[in-house]
Amino acid sequence: MSWLDQIKWDAHGLVPVIAQEQATGDVLMFAWMNREALEKTAALGRAVYFSRSRGKLWFKGEESGHVQLVHDIRLDCDNDVVLLKVTQQGHEPSIACHTGRHSCFFQQYQQGAWVSVEQVLKDPHDIYP
Repeated sequence: MSWLDQIKWDAHGLVPVIAQEQATGDVLMFAWMNREALEKTAALGRAVYFSRSRGKLWFKGEESGHVQLVHDIRLDCDNDVVLLKVTQQGHEPSIACHTGRHSCFFQQYQQGAWVSVEQVLKDPHDIYP
């Protein structure tokens, strides 16, 4: 049995993936991978996801330049969630979110409302012309 066969893929052949910044421990984003994406990620040492909206592989940073170098690939105890420890490249400070923020998890629950607690580091229109 290969390492890929040990993963519990969902009915669509996907597994959820969390990208965590190696240096800070910040959770940068959540995405999906299929077998091919995870295999390419392991082989290339850079994050490759599966875009459900586009129905194809998505090499993180292919449009934005915000590439994720992968240092560590981990599988949770139930074999159904992958954790990538990454270094986010392409902008300083690092941008992982398509909104131009450091993390996709920039909204915080505060007294019955979601509040943006991270600033936009780069206008998304400048990232995706």
